[in-house]
Amino acid sequence: MEAFARPRVVVSKCLEFDACRYNGDVIYNDVIKKLMNYVDFVPVCPEVEIGLGTPRETIRIVKRGEEHLLLQPSTQRDVTHEMRLFSEGYLSGVIDTDGFILKTRSPSCGLKEVKVYASTEKGPAIGHSSGLFGGKVAERFSHLAIEEEGRLNNFTIRDRFYTKLFTLASFRKVLPIGLQAIKDFHSKNQFLFMAYSNPTLKVMNRILKNEDVNGEEKTIQLYAKMVHKLFNRAARNDSKRKVAYEIFKRFEPHLSQGEAAFFDELLQKYANKKEPFSSIATILKSHAIRFKDSEVLRQTFFAPYPEILLEISDSGKGRDY
Repeated sequence: MEAFARPRVVVSKCLEFDACRYNGDVIYNDVIKKLMNYVDFVPVCPEVEIGLGTPRETIRIVKRGEEHLLLQPSTQRDVTHEMRLFSEGYLSGVIDTDGFILKTRSPSCGLKEVKVYASTEKGPAIGHSSGLFGGKVAERFSHLAIEEEGRLNNFTIRDRFYTKLFTLASFRKVLPIGLQAIKDFHSKNQFLFMAYSNPTLKVMNRILKNEDVNGEEKTIQLYAKMVHKLFNRAARNDSKRKVAYEIFKRFEPHLSQGEAAFFDELLQKYANKKEPFSSIATILKSHAIRFKDSEVLRQTFFAPYPEILLEISDSGKGRDY
């Protein structure tokens, strides 16, 4: 298979890149460290960018009426306006980007589960929200691959993030080449797209077939919208099983009853979450090699991102949503 496109990812600078945490620390992260060979990172620290310095007094989100303010309890400084101004300016300049990895629970960068307080005084949190910068990222770039570094310790979340990230990077790479390159991209991703949403895949097929009606430019615009829509949801367990069986049917006439029964058994174990999908993918790929099925072998379904990134380790933490 050809080399993977290299994604461009905006990342919180305190994660592996700079000692810019409020206490002057850098946070070491194995996921980001491993990605460095395959991703072009663009580090940013919103808190440093608005002049808070390093080290610095902590900031927190405080609810006043219906508004969330970003305050520094020790100084009573309100940096809400500065952070909003920076977020709008910085994000308006983000182009040719495929994703974001932001600091978990940060009042600036956090995407979810950021503590919200009733005041700057000591006391328990009264709720949770997104950070001011992270919230703007989610609002403006929901179609891209966006995650917090803490959640990427969860295998399912990490696998989903990598799949979306590298697929979007591949699409961005072929986009300026033209419609023929997009058709080849579509062909290689047929089974992967089917696993995410077969109805959306059918719409994508119709868009490409209607090139003569819509013209090349509009066809590309319509197709791009569907690519981003496709990844709004995760590939379901049952969808992946259906795709696997669809591929298996190509080889079934050439297999023994025992081989067919073994594959059915694997599918059932996967359905019961007693077998990883990688076992099924390995069997299918071995059949494709054995029967020299080049169409199946070129499918990204088997490896949507570099296999070296496939770590089966799982923290067991992080809600799968």
